[in-house]
Amino acid sequence: MSTIEPIHVIGGGLAGSEAAWQIAQAGVPVVLHEMRPVRGTDAHKTEGLAELVCSNSFRSDDAETNAVGLLHQEMRSLGSLIMAKGDAHQVPAGGALAVDRDGFSDAVTATLEAHPLVTIERGEVAGLPPEDWSSVIVATGPLTSPALAEAVLSLTGETSLAFFDAIAPIVYRESINMDVAWFQSRYDKVGPGGTGKDYINCPMTKEQYEAFVDALIAGDKTEFKEWEANTPYFDGCLPIEVMAERGRETLRHGPMKPVGLTDPRNPDKKPYAIVQLRQDNALGTLFNMVGFQTKLKYGAQAAILRMIPGLENAEFARLGGIHRNTYLNSPKLLDPTLRLKAMPRLRFAGQITGCEGYVESAAVGLMTGRFAAAERLGRPMQPLPHTTALGALINHITGGHIETIDEGPRSFQPMNVNFGLFPPLDYTPKAEDGKRLRGPAKAVARKKALTDRARMDLAAWMSDGVLPQAAE
Repeated sequence: MSTIEPIHVIGGGLAGSEAAWQIAQAGVPVVLHEMRPVRGTDAHKTEGLAELVCSNSFRSDDAETNAVGLLHQEMRSLGSLIMAKGDAHQVPAGGALAVDRDGFSDAVTATLEAHPLVTIERGEVAGLPPEDWSSVIVATGPLTSPALAEAVLSLTGETSLAFFDAIAPIVYRESINMDVAWFQSRYDKVGPGGTGKDYINCPMTKEQYEAFVDALIAGDKTEFKEWEANTPYFDGCLPIEVMAERGRETLRHGPMKPVGLTDPRNPDKKPYAIVQLRQDNALGTLFNMVGFQTKLKYGAQAAILRMIPGLENAEFARLGGIHRNTYLNSPKLLDPTLRLKAMPRLRFAGQITGCEGYVESAAVGLMTGRFAAAERLGRPMQPLPHTTALGALINHITGGHIETIDEGPRSFQPMNVNFGLFPPLDYTPKAEDGKRLRGPAKAVARKKALTDRARMDLAAWMSDGVLPQAAE
């Protein structure tokens, strides 16, 4: 019998299952609480742990030029249960890692049930966990039970936890055509942390605006699921296509208003409409399309957004959308080890922290489990390098995000891992003959350089005393 006090993990999804596994593998007992089948959800169909409720894909497994593939590799290096069972139950999917969803869930469930330090308890944890649970990981995902959500709200002082996200597209800065666009804040206003040139502005003529509105109205849109129907919009935000349908001038008097802005290349001619993009991360590699939350399907969305002058060749770190979600304003509420500042015995993992995607949720669960186990064992961990996929993701969640330049709604939004979250390289990759690379070759070389740096830095971090892993 272990004399170490157990850590409690609430939620048996990918994040909770991974967190429980990492804790147990470090030699610390863990109680994993899963409310199904005692209390079901509108999305889950089984009582299995780590049930995949949507796609069965973990996306690209390319660790050389894809950020999520790199994340796969890093998780494998750290003994991830989710990746091990994903690999064991892989189905053909080209360069992606897709899994047999039932076999995968069954394997995760069986492995955790068999671990001597894991206890699985079925039933809802309603409200705040009992006070005698000194270390708790909340990994309840987008379908957090109402009682627990309300308890978290009461602790944080936040006004909402479940809502329709105002998710706007995010564009890679390097893909914006600055021969067309320019930097300027409206009326050259210098806000908190700003310079008066804090937005990238993309101008439109009347003809371009009219064509854009027509495309928005005609574009293929995603319908809400039945269980999302009664959830309010976050901060009163509406999809751009809904605004367009309310009147052809609505967008031009809303997020696309041209007032207070002057095109330096054509100062005597006022643009008919302007799309603004605001820096989204501290590195300045990602820019958010201001007010451009949308229900357009991804294919239509990318094509329509590239109608905007300056975004003809835009590459997107994340496309926009509005859907029901439950997540914290994590940069404000969580510390670097994912503890709730208002109640440090609580940690959070998975989608509720503001990451997006199966693999990202499991990755945050992996690190949260390790943070909690290290704390329990009195062996604090060194921070992850932000140059790694894991470190970049944790940094986005806990502090690598600009809250806002000017007054307005909170801007932190869930995101998949992507190279825009990584610190820039301190050199420019060159061809073998030393010549400057251009076009696709330049982009590939940059990605390979980022992944090479990440592997080297993760290896150095692991050699500095990472928690030991027992054999499975």
